[in-house]
Amino acid sequence: MGRLEGHPADLQGRDLSEVVTRRVAILVPTTTAVVLGSTQDPEAVDREAADRRGLAVVRRRSGGGAVLVTPDDPVWVDVDLPVGDPRWSDDLGRSFLWLGEAWVEVLRGFGEVAEVHDSRFEPGPWGRTVCFAGRGPGEVFVDGAKVVGLAQRRTRAGARFQCAVLRQWDPAPLIDVVVGPDQREAARADLAPVARGLDLDPEALVAAFLATLGA
Repeated sequence: MGRLEGHPADLQGRDLSEVVTRRVAILVPTTTAVVLGSTQDPEAVDREAADRRGLAVVRRRSGGGAVLVTPDDPVWVDVDLPVGDPRWSDDLGRSFLWLGEAWVEVLRGFGEVAEVHDSRFEPGPWGRTVCFAGRGPGEVFVDGAKVVGLAQRRTRAGARFQCAVLRQWDPAPLIDVVVGPDQREAARADLAPVARGLDLDPEALVAAFLATLGA
């Protein structure tokens, strides 16, 4: 396990060419940023709104919608898994499920009743734009609201699973930056209930996660 601090672009760009063992990294951004999914169009971003809010705009190599990252929210954990690991699955969707179940077990220890989305990706109206608005395989929900978002990068050697555990949910910065002006009013109403933050100590949360993985 390692703790890495840096600009979100550098944290997202870490090498994945040689995954030879299971490993966990805790990532701490040094600045606030909107992180776009690999298929999102950077030209659709409102750069003026991002500048007003002091947000860097970076892209990740995994799919899904945009995520707001700050130095302390969400709790960002990457898990690297080599091909051949007992938890490895060739099924792209089902490959997330073990990780979601691990987070459910962690949250149970904090008194949260959580569940894993064990079906296919359900983007709804906003999930391709804002990560926490969709329901992806393995992602974790409490009372119907997403609390843990997941994404994945794969190479021939293995995969990197990116976990984001929300501490608070405020979709306003994302709406300003990645939603068009004519859709923002609808987005504010629709996105408010889709996720929720967890008022949990980050260090205790990470320690429980590592214990669950046996890391």
